[in-house]
Amino acid sequence: MSSLESVSKYLINNAASLAAEIIDYNITKLDFTVPDEVVNKAINVHTEFIKLLAEAVTNADTSIVTEGLIEWSKQNGEREASLMGKISSLIKPYADTRLFFINQITKISIDHGLSTEEVVMINSRVNYMLDISMTETILAYEEYTDNIIKKRSTEANELSAPVVPIQDGMAVLPLIGSFDYDRTEHLLNKVVPKISELRVECLIIDFSGIVTIDMEVANHIFNVNKVLRLLGINVIATGIRPDLATKAIGGGIDFSSIRTYANVKQAIESIG
Repeated sequence: MSSLESVSKYLINNAASLAAEIIDYNITKLDFTVPDEVVNKAINVHTEFIKLLAEAVTNADTSIVTEGLIEWSKQNGEREASLMGKISSLIKPYADTRLFFINQITKISIDHGLSTEEVVMINSRVNYMLDISMTETILAYEEYTDNIIKKRSTEANELSAPVVPIQDGMAVLPLIGSFDYDRTEHLLNKVVPKISELRVECLIIDFSGIVTIDMEVANHIFNVNKVLRLLGINVIATGIRPDLATKAIGGGIDFSSIRTYANVKQAIESIG
């Protein structure tokens, strides 16, 4: 067995104890107590990581080892993102962990009689793998987080403009929360077709639930009226606060073609 193989075998056989040392080293820098369950999970994760690095010690073709490391790193990033952890929790201990791990690898290599060139080669491979791991972990974290944000944004858009049928041919569209360009696009592309499918003849758009809105978005929302009119749907606006009305008029929005009422109750009574 060559010296490199002996180092690799040592790392694999002692992966758990080395992982425990790394975790313990990081924990001593914290000013709070880490639950045993979290510690044990971290040790298991780092144990797998060390075994993957051990394969790189004797494998000149790092791409083969990289495949396994990339998969491990992706799972690590997705796991942290699923737990709603911060990206800083992954990056912050990285420098200290690297230094501690390289020092340990160097000591083990020297103890196994490796030459200076072999020690440098091992450290270079390990550093390379560490960098790949961190990069892939961050990319996986960001991708997972982006998907969560998109999903929640879609859900928020749907909740911000629900179509509520109240009787045959009549429905209420309450606009809720803060409206930005994305929500307005959702209104035009998703909500308007739904209104048409429900065979609504009269739609009450209620603005009382809007928290914030800028004039560009306000213009887009009032343009919904034009689209609905082309579909033969009568539009009534309710709950337009004085501040929104002032901004709308100042922005050149024409209310003359829209019947307006203070609230939904008044609008329904007027129709009835």
